[in-house]
Amino acid sequence: MISTQRIVYCPNPICIRPSNPVDNRVCANCQTPLIRRYLWVIGSSAATITPGEKVADRYEVIAPRIWLDTQPGKLPDIPSKIPKEIIPYLRLYQQRLHLPVVYGLVRYQTEAANNILLLENVPIDEAGNLYPALTKAWQQATAVRQVYWLWQILQLWQPLSELGVAASLLIPNNLRVQGWCVRLLQLQQSGQSTLKDLGECWQSLVVNAKTPVANDLQKIVQKMCSDEVEYQDIVTQLNTLLLTSAAELPLSIKAAGASDKGPEGLIQNEDNCYPHGNDAIADLLSPQIAIVCDGIGGHEGGEVASRLAVQSVKLQIRALLQEVGEQAEIVPPDLLQQQLEASLRVINNVICNCNDEQKRTGTQRMATTMVMAVQVPQRIQTAAGWHSENAHELYLVNLGDSRAYWITRDYCQLLTIDDDVATREVRQARSLYRQALQRPDATALTQALGTKEGELLHPLIQRLIVEEEGILLLCSDGLSDNHLVEESWRDYAAPVLTGELTLEAAVDAWIQLANQKNGHDNVSVVLTHCRVSPDYLVPVTQKKLQIEVVEEKEVEIVLEAAPQPEESEFAASSQVLLDLDISATTQTADNTQLRRKPGVLLLRLLALLLGSTTVGLLAWQQLQPQTFQQMCKQLPQGVQQICPPLR
Repeated sequence: MISTQRIVYCPNPICIRPSNPVDNRVCANCQTPLIRRYLWVIGSSAATITPGEKVADRYEVIAPRIWLDTQPGKLPDIPSKIPKEIIPYLRLYQQRLHLPVVYGLVRYQTEAANNILLLENVPIDEAGNLYPALTKAWQQATAVRQVYWLWQILQLWQPLSELGVAASLLIPNNLRVQGWCVRLLQLQQSGQSTLKDLGECWQSLVVNAKTPVANDLQKIVQKMCSDEVEYQDIVTQLNTLLLTSAAELPLSIKAAGASDKGPEGLIQNEDNCYPHGNDAIADLLSPQIAIVCDGIGGHEGGEVASRLAVQSVKLQIRALLQEVGEQAEIVPPDLLQQQLEASLRVINNVICNCNDEQKRTGTQRMATTMVMAVQVPQRIQTAAGWHSENAHELYLVNLGDSRAYWITRDYCQLLTIDDDVATREVRQARSLYRQALQRPDATALTQALGTKEGELLHPLIQRLIVEEEGILLLCSDGLSDNHLVEESWRDYAAPVLTGELTLEAAVDAWIQLANQKNGHDNVSVVLTHCRVSPDYLVPVTQKKLQIEVVEEKEVEIVLEAAPQPEESEFAASSQVLLDLDISATTQTADNTQLRRKPGVLLLRLLALLLGSTTVGLLAWQQLQPQTFQQMCKQLPQGVQQICPPLR
């Protein structure tokens, strides 16, 4: 069937006139936002179907292998038994920033052998055009971006190798780029690929690399092509080159945030965020850290968990950043990720133990989601010979369904994966994503801080390099529900990048929009505006984070004056946890100048983590002193020293 006009149907099932021109943003009849879902198709018959045809009276062929789903409100055909070739897509769902997601199947010409696989979340823009191939975009990219693209491919190498689809990274036309981000059209199953194969594929690229990085890239690729290359050696060398080249770009960061109870009828605000209004003016952590937490557990629970999590993580990150900033050598990403994960486990166990001591069960257990961004102040010696503390490393941590987006003038990218039942079903290869969304419990959380023991948590921690101007949006589901961010970013984030709207005004406007359009939950929004200019090089030295140094004796924990929301008052039982200052303390620094190695740094970071644990333990001690002392007796002898005596 040949289509004469490109249309898309309104996803609202009760719309009486659902047909709309594809260029409409909302339905002309009912004002429901329209969905333009372009798909990449795989199958022996797919290439033979000509543009203009409509397949299964639903999918319009836009270009070879690119189809538009004109009825995106309907569930696509789902196989009763998941074919084995689909399994890698499901297992790798956590890499959806870079990889496509299986949408469904189409049986073409009634032959089972002609089944066509439909992929969504593919590198296709809003007009139905493929993003450029990496090889085509290579020569126009900056030196930093060239290294960053190769770094992303290297990070994908191991997870794809484990599932036998690493060959997908060896096909030039399969690698597409959306700005900074490398994205794959499809997965290719083809034998066991080696790192040497990857190096040989990169040879033609590095020959045409930008001058500042060309020599180093060529040496790395030459080593990859040897027979005895170690993956970790290549990772270390490429990471060093990435950070040293990025450090030469000037970077300025500004953050603003706010949390709102929401529309009338909601009793309290269980959200919390940092920065919040003016509370970060005198805090040197801003703008290096941004946090959004969405509490779970109702009054006297959710708001306590979210606020305790924000205050506790500020303490631990403050100490971690101070230590990292003092290093003479580059701290590897895996070590920083381990420390961030360990910090979350400490916070989780404090909340979890409070639940146990207060005998909270089921839905009464307090917990909180968390999405956090941390800019790490590494000391980097640039190729020009000067040291920069203006690091471009950004670590993104999330548990639960609070989200992070990266927004430029041209696109909006969802960076995080929701920890919910639908995601779990996909990652365990039991269901396709669209099918899993039909479950009644599809959006129920599978992870949050405080719901289970810390060792059972598996937060997603990603490392990004800020090498273009953009806005990092962190938000609770009060804003992200119903695709509101994807629909509104042009009106609320893009004007900040053009100077038409201040960051603070954008935060307020987005909260008002969430209350108007979603209107069912508390709303927290934190925006971080990152400016990067490649036009000039400026050695930037930021202020060091100041941490109070105390003598090695009993430390008094002092109340931090954190502003309370006007909308609600905390119950007395909640205030016990909140009446603890999360001000940072460390032991007296050693005056000996050491050139610390990563192994030594690991010990120092573990020591800092141990020190920060004290704050959580003090909270627990105030609530249940007897059981607190029983717990202390079960700790290793060296750790028992941090337990305050029973009074």
